[in-house]
Amino acid sequence: MELNDATRMPVLGFGTYPMRDDDAVEAIGSALDLGYRLIDTAVNYGNEREVGEAVRRSDVPRDQILLQTKIPGRHHAYDLALESLRGSSRLLGVEQIDIALIHWPNPSRGLYVEAWRALVDAQRDGLVRTIGVSNFKQEHLAAIIDATGVVPAVNQVELHPWFSQEDQRQVDGRLGIRTQAWSPLGRRKKPLDAPAVTAAARAHDVTPAQVVLRWHLQLGSVPLPKSATPARQRANLDVLGFELTQAQMAAIGALSRPDGGFPDRDSNTHEEM
Repeated sequence: MELNDATRMPVLGFGTYPMRDDDAVEAIGSALDLGYRLIDTAVNYGNEREVGEAVRRSDVPRDQILLQTKIPGRHHAYDLALESLRGSSRLLGVEQIDIALIHWPNPSRGLYVEAWRALVDAQRDGLVRTIGVSNFKQEHLAAIIDATGVVPAVNQVELHPWFSQEDQRQVDGRLGIRTQAWSPLGRRKKPLDAPAVTAAARAHDVTPAQVVLRWHLQLGSVPLPKSATPARQRANLDVLGFELTQAQMAAIGALSRPDGGFPDRDSNTHEEM
């Protein structure tokens, strides 16, 4: 798929939180071998070095891989944000970061617009190829767009059948922003045993997880599933060979509820440094 800055991005990526150390290098290497080409990390995940090492060990050409990282709240001031990006570049072992996001708006600090200005300048100067945000609501998006005239290419938010983020997806879509999904399979009680999901899995002879990931693709969101198990990594990537019906999509979407998101992760109040 093409982003609003003409960057081509896979329809599905690989999440790396909370992978660390040699296990992370092995799991990410396996994901690359199996065909994942979008790898998501963050300063606060503490595994950028491992992501970079996995890429260096891989036989996949560097120009076929998109590395995505995120600026933490403690680095929102303009100069700190630029230094954060340089630090991520060093740890990842790349001259240019493919995609960089602001991890959370942290609105009580009021510095996320500064962080966005830093990202805009980093893109202009070639340190970053594509810029975006994570966990931004409509008002946060409006603030950074009004301040700079630059629309993010990506907004990564919590999104799964318990919490379908319909309103936010519509906002992103109107602005030409691609929505990515963190915790695409859910974080607490997963929706994999919900009747709407299991019925669709039986109908298509696939796993419930594959049904949920296919649901994301048909919504137009980019899911970022995480697994250290090669067999599960392979299954999560194998979601292009079937299509959910409108009725199945509606039944899965009907699982969403206002309190279905992760507790205490409201972007207007949550602070992540």
